[in-house]
Amino acid sequence: MVTVIIPALNEQDTIAGVVKFCCSDPLVSEVIVVDDESTDATREYAAAAGARVIVSKVRGKGTSMKEGASASCNQILVFLDADINPYPKSTIARLVTPLMENECDFVKGTFARNAGRVTELVAKPLLKIFYPELSVFQQPLSGMIAGKKKILEKIVFLDDYGVDVGILIDMFMMQARIKEVNIGYIDNKSKPWRMLGAMSAEVARAIIKKATSRKEPLVNLEELGSVNEISVQMEKVMKEEMRSLRKMIVFDMDNTLLQGRFIDTCAKRFSFEDKLAQLRKTESDPAVLTKRVAELLRGISMGELLQVVASIPLVDDAADVIEEMRLKGNVVGIISDSYQFVADYVKNKAGADFAIGNHLEFFEGAATGEVTIPSWFYYSMHSKCSHGLCKTNALMHIAHKFGISIENCMVIGDGENDKCMIKEAGMGVAFCTENTLLKKVADKVIDKPSFSELLDCRNFYVKPGTLKIAV
Repeated sequence: MVTVIIPALNEQDTIAGVVKFCCSDPLVSEVIVVDDESTDATREYAAAAGARVIVSKVRGKGTSMKEGASASCNQILVFLDADINPYPKSTIARLVTPLMENECDFVKGTFARNAGRVTELVAKPLLKIFYPELSVFQQPLSGMIAGKKKILEKIVFLDDYGVDVGILIDMFMMQARIKEVNIGYIDNKSKPWRMLGAMSAEVARAIIKKATSRKEPLVNLEELGSVNEISVQMEKVMKEEMRSLRKMIVFDMDNTLLQGRFIDTCAKRFSFEDKLAQLRKTESDPAVLTKRVAELLRGISMGELLQVVASIPLVDDAADVIEEMRLKGNVVGIISDSYQFVADYVKNKAGADFAIGNHLEFFEGAATGEVTIPSWFYYSMHSKCSHGLCKTNALMHIAHKFGISIENCMVIGDGENDKCMIKEAGMGVAFCTENTLLKKVADKVIDKPSFSELLDCRNFYVKPGTLKIAV
């Protein structure tokens, strides 16, 4: 029988489907999910679907794979990714049949989708230099693999993105019999381009480390120097070209551009703080909460509300930074879940190009308590996340309007409702926030109330090979 091992980190949207798929296969008698200390409901969903859940003590895919292998009861092991659903029906059979029939010791799964950018630009060229026999593999970074436990226990599991190619190299160096099999079509979304730097660095490190750590290294110093020089020159050219691309910078408004929150200041000014706090405590649906909060403004004039926003200062250098960003040819704007007339006021005060917010209704100069949430905030078939209402959808809408890809957008925000935007944009910046998860998904964290760091393009370039947006 077969054990399927699934390393997972924050995969609550797909994990149950993957586990159920594995449990339904007659060849499988054990499914182990090794959770990497997820902060969502991955563990609960996996267990409910029928998996045995192990919580890894050390974060990292390689460690999770090793712990799963050690805990397994069977001698044939399959490793699957937690973020793919559905898998082709015969995936497990195709991976394990060559092992069960003793045709090989290790199986590498490939699938009907073009290999990714890191595979084509990093893994295959380096394998061709250091391990030419392995350069024939179509997808050396595939995480869908199977092997005999007695052999897998002898190898070193690297962590993160380098683990899969490291396993392939170790199998080759042990002279294990390796076979690549096509498991069918998989809808495997490409990683956001801001992640490609970390991926390429870890994959390159894994291949070069394996090549240089042997008693008789497969490469000499001159060859490594040549590879490094090529990489440096390529990055230089890429940076020059990236500076010519048109980019969009999007700011959240409350507690980001503004040194305060509009609705909180209104609550204090018009004495509905307790009602606002109660709504936030009891209403979990964002759309319902937005509509209920608007009711608190009924009868207040637009003039009074504009006086409120005028009383909240901008971050000191906001206007200067936005002006410099626009002078460099960038589009700069605001996406807020506050109100359009407020966002427009801040847009004009800060000198931005656009603002997006909700539409508070007025009659004879006073708020009616009704609000309209624009359609572009709502979930659609093109949405990047599963939330019914999300600022990322508005980001996609405005980026499309200006003809700029979301990968060429920078987003700056401070709250939970900015998390998806910050995660999906080409560059995400967590600004003066205590939200731990927001800091984790952001590419950069700014802890002081100043945007000047955004103008220092060096902050958006890290190690060679990990390109970021320059503004």
